[in-house]
Amino acid sequence: MIKKSFAALFIILALASCGICKEADTGTDAKLIYNEGVELYKLGEYERSMKAFKKATEIDPDYIDAYYNLGTILEQLKQYREALTVFKQIIVRKPDDYESVYKAAVLSMKLGENDKAKSYLSIIPNSANVAPKARELATQLQTDMQTIKTEEKAKQAEEAKVPQSNNVFNNLSSPTGLTTDKEGNLYVAGFSDNTIYKITPEGKKVVFLKDVRVNGPIGIASDDKENIYIANYNNNNVLKVSATGDVSVLVGNVQKPYGLHISGNILYISSQGSNSVIKYVL
Repeated sequence: MIKKSFAALFIILALASCGICKEADTGTDAKLIYNEGVELYKLGEYERSMKAFKKATEIDPDYIDAYYNLGTILEQLKQYREALTVFKQIIVRKPDDYESVYKAAVLSMKLGENDKAKSYLSIIPNSANVAPKARELATQLQTDMQTIKTEEKAKQAEEAKVPQSNNVFNNLSSPTGLTTDKEGNLYVAGFSDNTIYKITPEGKKVVFLKDVRVNGPIGIASDDKENIYIANYNNNNVLKVSATGDVSVLVGNVQKPYGLHISGNILYISSQGSNSVIKYVL
């Protein structure tokens, strides 16, 4: 079931708490096209409905409901890979949208990628509304949520043990971008395994960031406040990793971001998909 049109929610908006406020912040053009998508869906015009929802996300790259409805229709049409890509867009923008995390787990299972399905399930807390459905899915995967969380924690600990040799750092999966911080640590983007590695001045190599929101990292850069920026090529956005480890989308809707460069308070982003360079004030 897709989410309702904005017009249908008007009375609810007057009574709702700030949990619905994001809808009110969405631009008028995006809302109108979103509503059109809902009406087309009711008429069974699924292709046109999807085009409308996609257009709404292009106007407002953070329009969560539009992504959700687009992903739901793709799932109904059994276009599971495409649907999973859409739900990943939600997870990047709103990591605590556990309904979308659950959807990603379901789609991964349908694609025969059970390990990835378990990885998504491990993110869902027991307090989430979707937790009962997550437990049912775990049972279908012939396991349970506690086992999944324990195994995922052990897996992440094992992945952090990266072997090394003298002055040559091996087992980096498709290394792409490089940057350093003022402490002399080296950060390396691993494109194919969606990992950011950290190599200390002493040569110790560890996993700095392994997060579901990282998808095809290429260019990376750092500023003098110890923030790390990632050109997230496959998700068409730029992530920011704060000095405290918080991950967020800094710039959305960048077509195939590639190289990053920081000069003062300006972040330059090369957009391979649009043959352009974006100037962003930090």
